[in-house]
Amino acid sequence: QVQLVESGGGLVQPGGPLRLSCAASGSIFSINAMGWYRQAPGKQRERVARITSGDSTNYADSVKGRFTISRDNAKNTVYLQMNSLEREDTAVYYCNANLQVRIGVNQNYWGQGTQVTVSS
Repeated sequence: QVQLVESGGGLVQPGGPLRLSCAASGSIFSINAMGWYRQAPGKQRERVARITSGDSTNYADSVKGRFTISRDNAKNTVYLQMNSLEREDTAVYYCNANLQVRIGVNQNYWGQGTQVTVSS
C-alpha cells in the first residue's frame, strides 16, 4: 500500500554536507507530517526533525542550526539537508510519515533506514 524509500546516505567528512531524501508512494490521501529519526549504535532512537502539513518544523537541539528539513508536496518527498556534520551525527537515519490513508484514518510508516557515517 504505502512505502517510504530513502536515499542519500553514505560516508562524509566531518564538517561536510549531506542530503537525505525520502519519497512516499502508494495510497495516500494526505500527509499529516513527515520527519527524520536516527539511531546510533548503543543509543536510543531519537527524533531529528519533523515538518507538519502546516509547514511548521521542529528540530532536536543537537542539530538545530545545522540541519534543515523540507518537503516537496507534489512528489510526496521529504528532505533533510545536513550541514557541518559531526562524528556524533553518525547513525542510521529513518524516515517517518504520519499519513491520512483515507478519511478519518491516520497511520505511521517507516522507511528502511539509511546509514550516515561521518568520519575522516
